[in-house]
This record gives sequence, C-alpha cells and structure tokens, in this order.
Amino acid sequence: MKVYVAGHRGMVGSAILRRLQAQGVATVTRTHAELDLTDQAAVRGFLQAERPDAVILAAAKVGGIHANNTYPADFIYENLMMECNVIHQSFAAGVRRLLFLGSSCIYPRAVAQPMAEEALLTGVLEPTNEPYAIAKIAGIKLCESYNRQHGTDYRSVMPTNLYGPGDNFHPANSHVMPAMMRRFHEAVQEGRDEVVVWGTGTPRREFLHVDDMAEASLFVMNLDRAVYEANTQPMLSHINVGTGEDVSIRDLAELLAEVTGFKGRLVFDTTKPDGTPRKLMDVSRLAAMGWRARTGLRDGIEETYRWFLQNSDGLRGA
Repeated sequence: MKVYVAGHRGMVGSAILRRLQAQGVATVTRTHAELDLTDQAAVRGFLQAERPDAVILAAAKVGGIHANNTYPADFIYENLMMECNVIHQSFAAGVRRLLFLGSSCIYPRAVAQPMAEEALLTGVLEPTNEPYAIAKIAGIKLCESYNRQHGTDYRSVMPTNLYGPGDNFHPANSHVMPAMMRRFHEAVQEGRDEVVVWGTGTPRREFLHVDDMAEASLFVMNLDRAVYEANTQPMLSHINVGTGEDVSIRDLAELLAEVTGFKGRLVFDTTKPDGTPRKLMDVSRLAAMGWRARTGLRDGIEETYRWFLQNSDGLRGA
C-alpha cells in the first residue's frame, strides 16, 4: 500500500507520517512549495502520476480566535479549495480509501454537551470561526457524497483540540494551548510577575495529544468497511476523536504555569472573547469500535514543553 499524506509538515500530518513510517508503510508527501493544494490542475497531475492507494487529508489552514477573526476569507477559501481538489482528484485517480480530518468546531455553538455526531447541522455555529467550520462541514459532506454516488470509501474524523510536538507556537496565530505555553515560558525567561490570559477563564475545553490523534486516525482508516459502516450512516459518517474529558481555561492556565515554572499571578482579560462556552466530544462511538486515548493531560503537556524547549529557536514567530 502507498499512502499520500497531505499536510505532512503540520502537527497532525507529521505525527501520522511518523506512525505510518514506523509501520513500514510506503508514503508519498509534497511540501506546499512542491504542490499547492488550492491549484486544481497541480493536484490532478500529482495524483494521476502517483496513484496512491489511500489519501490522508490532514492539510488545512488553521489558527486560533484571533486568526479566524482577522482572516475569515482566507480560512474559508483555502480550506474549501484544498478539500475539493484533493477529494475529487483522489476519486478521479482511483484512490480506494481517503481519510479527511475535520474539527470539533463543526458543531453548533449552543449544542448539548458532550457533542455527539448527530448534532451536526442542528444549530448556529460559533461566529468567531464560522468560515473555517463551514469549510470543514463541506469536507465531511464531500466524502459522504462521493461515497453515496460513487461507492468510494472516504471517511472523516473530527478531532477535539489538539496539542503536542510540532504545534504552532506563534504568539498571535496559534491555538489556546501553545499560545499560553509560550506566554508562560517567556514570562519565566523575562522574570515577569504576571501573565495575561484571554477571556474569563471559565470556558471548558478538551485536549487530545497529537500522537493519540495519529493513532486514532489510522485506526479508523484501517477499520473493516463493514465495521465502519455499521457504526455510521451514509448521511452521518464522521467519527469524533477525543478524550471524553475537559478542563476549564483557568485550570489549564494553572497547569501550564506549573509545568513551565511560572510563579506569578494570572490576569484574565475579560475584554477578549471567550469563544464557545464548552467543547467536549462524545467519543462513545469510537470507544465502541475499540479505541480510547492513552495520554494524560499533564504528561502530554510536559512532553510538549520539552519539545518546545528543544525547538523554540526555530519556531514560527520566535
């Protein structure tokens, strides 16, 4: 089997690539400079030439609240184009199996917690990342539509908030975990006595280590088709991936302070948006198939911080 990993330099894609290579699976990759996934003709030529047996679509334009609010057109356009090109051209090239990686932001803002797969398209999305969420919903529906019309085996997994080695630690355009980790680290290095955290600290979030996500992704992709379809529906084919446990932003900040050695005080800037009040995935469907996350939050944060210390000189925005 030959697997094309789109987005292999990203946090999730690189973790999936490492796992595939450790298993001895033949892989194909291209950097953005080598292949622009928003270019339909380029994607067509690449997939027609390589003819992979499977495709893992981990490529995406991602960012936190600030980035989503600042660049909404970029987020919806680039993600839609990547998904349309890779999924359609995979079908045209005869790719038998494809795995699309989405996001928990596909669910409505006011959805019941924990968020079950059935909640998709039942309410209004969180305004701060609606363009990105709509693009991810479109990716799910592309996979479902090609399965229904063409009999393909294209699957979708919806991860909760991810973190780990290879994350984006940019001070303005990163997600909450790496952004705060960097903020606490710099406060320690500069001897500051306070760290400002965006929002009230009350929202609750679930965090999944990227290596667990890589394992879950390959678990779902490699499931027997009959097993996968027995646990999904033609119009509801995505699978949630998470830990099934969440933590408040305040508690996360206190844990990050401990891990980074910050001894000062936390200041919550309530003029900044909180985003969705709570995001916890219902992972019972994946658990019933036989997979559960293994990395505890503190252990995962400690490992991520060690990676950050070893690689901080070359990080984006450093």
